[in-house]
This record gives sequence, C-alpha cells and structure tokens, in this order.
Amino acid sequence: MKYIKFMEWMWKIKMANGTLYICPTPIGNLEDITIRTLNVLNKVDLIAAEDTRHTIKLLNHYEIKKPLTSYHEHNKWEKGKFLLEKLEAGENIALVSDAGMPGISDPGEDLIREAILKKIEVIVLPGSTASITALLLSGFPTGKFVFEGFLPSNKKDRKKELERLKNEERTIILYEAPHRLMDLLKDMCEVLGNRRISISRELTKIHEETFRGTIEEGIEKYRENRKGEFVIVVEGGKAEKEVPLLDIPIKEHIKLYMENGFSKKEAIKKVSKDRDIPKNQVYKESIDL
Repeated sequence: MKYIKFMEWMWKIKMANGTLYICPTPIGNLEDITIRTLNVLNKVDLIAAEDTRHTIKLLNHYEIKKPLTSYHEHNKWEKGKFLLEKLEAGENIALVSDAGMPGISDPGEDLIREAILKKIEVIVLPGSTASITALLLSGFPTGKFVFEGFLPSNKKDRKKELERLKNEERTIILYEAPHRLMDLLKDMCEVLGNRRISISRELTKIHEETFRGTIEEGIEKYRENRKGEFVIVVEGGKAEKEVPLLDIPIKEHIKLYMENGFSKKEAIKKVSKDRDIPKNQVYKESIDL
C-alpha cells in the first residue's frame, strides 16, 4: 500500500508542469546580467533563444552549459508547440532574446500567452531593457509615456500610425532598424512636425551614443552613419489650445503652430490655408520670428 502511494506521488511530480522563466539578457555590456538570471540559466532543462549563435557567446562567457533551441518569429508556432509540450512534461525552460527583455517586440509574447492559458507557471526576471534606458537618457518626461515598438515598414501604414500618435501628449518610445531610420524620421517630421527627439544607439556598448535635438537635426546627423539598433524617444505633443485662430493676429497664429512643433515654413503654409490668404502675406508677418 505504501509503495502504491509512493508511486502515485512520484507520478504526480512527474506530471507536474514545469516553469517558463523569462530571462532578460544584456543589451550590450555582458556585465549587465543579474546573479538570479545566471542561476536560472544554470538550473533549467532547456534554453530557448532567439538566435542560438548569439546566445551561446553569453553562455560561454559565464561557462553555462545547457541545451539550446531556437525560438524566433519564423518558427514560433511550430517551436512554441514543442516548448509547451516540454513544459507540460515537467521541464523548466528559460526564454531569452538576443538582447533585453523577451516578449518586448519579439515572439516571446506569444509563448507567454499560451503558457498562461495552459496554466503553466511563468516567472519574469527583472533586467535591462533598451526602451527604458533610452527614455531616461532622453531627458523627456518619464511620469507618463507610451511604447510603440517598431512602426510598420510600409510607408502608408507607418504614416497612418504616426497620424494616430500626432496628438499623443505623453512621451513616445519607438524602435527602428538602421536601414529604415531615415524613412521613419522623414515621415515623423512630415506628420508630427519638427519636434524634439532623442535617438540612442549601441546602448551600454563602447560606442554608445545618444543624440538630442529636433527631428530635422536627427535626419542630418544620421544621413550617413546608421550603425546599430536605434531607440527613438519623441517629445509628446502639446495640448491644442482652444483659441479662435481667426480672431488672433497672423503673427500669433504662426507662433502657435511653431510652438506645437511645426517649422516656420510649415506654420506659414498652415496659416495661409486656415485663413485662406496668400502665403506671401503670411510670410511678411513671420520675418522677425
């Protein structure tokens, strides 16, 4: 009887779900990893990595020898099923991305959601995140902000998203790849106006750099050198003032648009349209602005 109970107890242990650990990895400097994350990576049965070739360098640096499997955007459904089966069989798995927190702008969010639906325990470990690091470096308000990740690569869809963000008063955080940076900045300038931004790249690495200025200045700055992954932090828009525009002087009308991030040229164009008067008439009022 005791033997049967013992076997039942062992079977329950065997059938218990494993745990999915969400393990942030350094965004550049290999020293930016917690002791807790290293301990988890050392004890799990399997590590699921966005790019095993990238992760093996981190593991070798800390002399961690654990089985690796790939889990990325192009295999997330097939491999996700495989990982969930492993978890349901009682194995513990660590999920890592190439850099930073898994699940932020990567397919880790799908695995986390499915694990929760299957009542598998998910434990998120704290660690470095490029978005928050860049936000603090920007000097913009941090009390309220929105993270938008990567905007669409298609120009029409990207501009549509920017239109949606146009009146957002909170600080905005975006990610962008180097080959699309110029397209994004040009569209931002057109839709949002020439407002202030902060652009960070190579965070925590030797060549870390944060540029602060206007969108137009950013376009000039990165016209040639666009190496590394970019985090763009955008100043929130200012609340539109309830002012009867046609009742104020033309000069004040121009200044109002300029205060909301538009260049002088853009402001003149908008005032001309608002008042249905020639642009040269508006220009005369703007000479000393």
